[in-house]
Amino acid sequence: MLQSDLLSLRPLEADDLDFLYQLENDPAVWGVSDTLAPVSRHVLRQYLDNAAADFFEVRQLRLVLQDRASGTAVGTLDVFGFEPLHQRAGVGITVLADYRQRGYARAALALLRPYARQVLRLHQLHCTIGADNEASLALFAAAGFTRVGVRREWLRTAAGWQDAVEMQCLL
Repeated sequence: MLQSDLLSLRPLEADDLDFLYQLENDPAVWGVSDTLAPVSRHVLRQYLDNAAADFFEVRQLRLVLQDRASGTAVGTLDVFGFEPLHQRAGVGITVLADYRQRGYARAALALLRPYARQVLRLHQLHCTIGADNEASLALFAAAGFTRVGVRREWLRTAAGWQDAVEMQCLL
């Protein structure tokens, strides 16, 4: 079981529809998730129907961050873009606005690292973060990710083009 004193990381369940609808339709996170428009319940229901597919087949995994004390779903952790030959994958975390700055993302990354190494057999994780997203840059640095470069004008935002910082963590 992937859990700490603060949270559990668990697979998506059919009854996560309302939670996912809230998370995916929060315009505040669209800028970091490449989302351009709201997502319907129908599309999310179809996604949930296929969410249990094998990581090695679909090359991605989404886990729910669930508060241990209350059982409330507070965010998601995504492992995506798995490259079997190079044993690496990208990682992203989204936490609902009401639950940010409470340590959930930090705890999720701490649980992910040994799981990615021992179970998924990954050699490294990587992430792309908007250069102005100081909270995420600090989070991933504290979790052992190292800044390895900057992609100039990599992200198109409402304010214009933005640089992206590339970070990686060797497991």
